[in-house]
Amino acid sequence: MKKIEKKDIWLFLVQAVVWTLVLTVLPFATFLSTRNWETTSTSLLMVWQILRGPLIVYFANFYLFGPYLFFRRKFWWFALSNLLLIVGVNYGFFFSYLMIKEYAPSMTSDAWIGFFSGAFLFVLLNMIMGAIAIGILHFIRVRKIRQQLQEEKAKNTEAELAWLKSQINPHFLFNTLNNISSLTQIDSDAAQNAIAQLSDLLRYAMYETNKPKVPLDGEVEFMRNYIDLMKLRCNEKTIVNYQLSIINDQFEIAPLLFVSLIENAFKHGVSSSRPSSIDIRLEQTDNQIVFTCDNTNYPKDDTDRSGSGIGLENTRRRLELMYPDSYSWEQSLQNDRYHVRITINNKR
Repeated sequence: MKKIEKKDIWLFLVQAVVWTLVLTVLPFATFLSTRNWETTSTSLLMVWQILRGPLIVYFANFYLFGPYLFFRRKFWWFALSNLLLIVGVNYGFFFSYLMIKEYAPSMTSDAWIGFFSGAFLFVLLNMIMGAIAIGILHFIRVRKIRQQLQEEKAKNTEAELAWLKSQINPHFLFNTLNNISSLTQIDSDAAQNAIAQLSDLLRYAMYETNKPKVPLDGEVEFMRNYIDLMKLRCNEKTIVNYQLSIINDQFEIAPLLFVSLIENAFKHGVSSSRPSSIDIRLEQTDNQIVFTCDNTNYPKDDTDRSGSGIGLENTRRRLELMYPDSYSWEQSLQNDRYHVRITINNKR
């Protein structure tokens, strides 16, 4: 059995108030015009006799026939139940018909036509009330289903974002540890400093990025440290320039959003034997962020699977989920130089 919730009680009260107004509007108007309580009570009794049946039919369809028959596709049982209910609650018409037939045999054909026309219209009124109840119930059900779909979509989006972030963090850790491992054979002091720097990065990645958006200053500091660690793998033939400019350090952004692009630049833009260059820029205005990365392009051969492209795919997918209709992505490859530019507009 369905548990009664607070919104169900409010829905019933609203319907009760509406029906109370319908039942009392004519008697109230009668009282205002006559100032007579006896006439008013007579008017109220007449209205109740007329609308009692439609009221019962309405609530029966709303709380019984609709949920348990109509929306379970038991249409024959639904129709039969309504027919029996309408006949049962309007027995007065059938009783009056028997009385008229027995004691007024001299009624004209026009009088009989009027009687049956009134009976038909009254039965039709009952059917309309049942249809209105089903219509309101259908509207409520559709609205509830749409709300559930939106909630489910939001949950799926959050789950997908969490999965995408989990794909980024191990990628970053794997490459950074490889860089530090190589450094220990060359300069142990520099390796220790790099480990301390890595510790700060991991602390940020583990404890500061569990929210949908984080302050931009933390992201910028993370990117600076990340680039410095990635530079450890480069030789004197590689030039790395970066400029990260912000004017509002509390501006919020999705965490670790540009790490894959920086990682991609070092994967595909650095050669141990040929001149290489990487130019990374981030500019922030009042409500916009522009990230640009240009690097030389040295494609990996088929045996090197370190740059499978999953990082870029994840970045684009995160942008679609976090910034729908408020970001632009540009990328090109000309003269062996790769360019990517992301613009994010912060909607207020």
